[in-house]
Amino acid sequence: MFRYWYLGFVLASVMVVVWLGVGRRQARADQASETRAAVERALKQAVVKPGKGRVGRKVANFVLPDVTGKSVGLSDFADKKLVVIFSMGTGCPISNLYLPDLIAAQEKFGGEFLQVIGINSQSGDTREEVAAHAKKFGVNFPVLHDPDQRIADLLGIQRTAETFLLDQQRVVQYHGRIDDRNSYTTKRDKPEREDLREAAKELLDGKPVSVSTTNVEGCLISRPKPREAGTVTFTKHVASILQKNCQECHHPGTAAPFSLLSYDDAVSWSAMIKEVVLERRMPPWHADPRHGHFSNDRSMSQADINILVDWVNQGTPAGEEKDAPPAKEFVDGWRIGKPDVVFELPEEVSIPANGTVPYKYFSTETHFKEDMWVEAAEARPGNRGVIHHIIVFFQEPTAKRGVQERNWIVAAAPGDEPLRLPPGVGRKIPAGSKLIWQMHYTPTGKPEKDRSQVGLKFCKTPPEKVARVYGISNKRFIIPPGNANHEVKSTHTLDKPVTLLGMMPHMHLRGKAFDYVATYMDGHTEVLLSVPQFDFNWQTSYRFEKPLAIPAGTRIDCVAHFDNSAGNPANPDPKSQVRWGDQTWNEMMIGYLDYIEE
Repeated sequence: MFRYWYLGFVLASVMVVVWLGVGRRQARADQASETRAAVERALKQAVVKPGKGRVGRKVANFVLPDVTGKSVGLSDFADKKLVVIFSMGTGCPISNLYLPDLIAAQEKFGGEFLQVIGINSQSGDTREEVAAHAKKFGVNFPVLHDPDQRIADLLGIQRTAETFLLDQQRVVQYHGRIDDRNSYTTKRDKPEREDLREAAKELLDGKPVSVSTTNVEGCLISRPKPREAGTVTFTKHVASILQKNCQECHHPGTAAPFSLLSYDDAVSWSAMIKEVVLERRMPPWHADPRHGHFSNDRSMSQADINILVDWVNQGTPAGEEKDAPPAKEFVDGWRIGKPDVVFELPEEVSIPANGTVPYKYFSTETHFKEDMWVEAAEARPGNRGVIHHIIVFFQEPTAKRGVQERNWIVAAAPGDEPLRLPPGVGRKIPAGSKLIWQMHYTPTGKPEKDRSQVGLKFCKTPPEKVARVYGISNKRFIIPPGNANHEVKSTHTLDKPVTLLGMMPHMHLRGKAFDYVATYMDGHTEVLLSVPQFDFNWQTSYRFEKPLAIPAGTRIDCVAHFDNSAGNPANPDPKSQVRWGDQTWNEMMIGYLDYIEE
């Protein structure tokens, strides 16, 4: 595009020369020559090697310590339309030359729409050195220390002075230099092209970035010496990581698109494995690590990520069979053990090959003659490949209509687990209740059928404590068209003490972020759960490692943010107002609490 603009410019210049006359021809020719040279230099420097950039990729939320030791996350700046990430090094003269520009930009625009974040991934730079360097230059934006080079891997940083411009969805829209003033051999007072500024202006004007990648001249970041070829093998190192982090979903009969049970499986998908673990897309886990500890935490450690990447880089060596861990078995049966009773959908459901399938609701009579107490429950998809999620509620015989969130029994979603309550705790299903099924199907490209089941295990004796579910919801919101960060709140004050077992935020396709915040009677607050990058494809219940005692009088606020802009790739219609509704093109705002009533 830039080349075509230049050709148009030259053609227009020639027409002007003819109109002005021969006497001015030489002056115009000289000017056109100078312009052409400047444009060609800019274009030459704008070329990057294919695959080097991260343009078009969403950056997963990350958390790193700043120079004071405080944890700072990308999600802390959710209100900013643009984020600039700048790769720094204490000893790099080129990156240092650009610090005054970034300091000025943060000072001028930081309160309005921009946040600059410095990342120091240079091997050998200690936190003390990074702190002294930031103080010396008067840096007014967070400088994060990345000694393990986690974020360098996430972004693909190779040099200092690399700059990433992220839009409000935190998708990289520009990757490269700030401008063309400073290089290894030259330094100019004025740039011929201010690449970062131009990219930011285009985004704010609602335009695509015309030059999205440019070459960067900065100091190469030293990397730890890679493990010697053959020292990382599948049997000795990789198989156990896949068992722990991946195989629960990636085995035959699940919704995952491929299996990772064998060496051949892993080799076939090795390139994809490397990409998704580096970008933190897999394993799927969306909770901010600064808030809460959860028993079902699926996040992968940096050490395990490094091993997987080294294995792929070394050519995926198999290793010796004697080093392999025992194979993990996945029984095609009930994960809660044999249920006491099994219910199934009242009819077989046909799912079309393509299109959007609205939520489907079904009811099943339980014929319970007395109140029943459930200690474990499992919703079991009949055809995992077409099911996004199942939610099973109960409806009391006296209920006139609808499904109340507090009547939740169990759900099934990719990566989630069955309900297993602690000993002595039960969930009540009143006598005569019906089961209400909410089924969300996703077509696979060919016609499919499903008849899912739910299994219940009952308490052998009446439980000492009752497990309940409460949905803190707001059904009166209106999300304006085009709004990329619309806030909706709901609140609930506990009238009695509870022991909190877990939480599950629920929104639809415009859901962006969700927080649970507790305000105690003494006035202090605590973030119980923060999901800064909500993903509708993963309806995760976050279960506390240790159940959390919450006293009576505590107020729990749920704060949701929705992205109804064109920048949200999942948005069905960014031009429409959005209200509460069951279907995915509507929205919901529910903060479920799973708790024991004390």
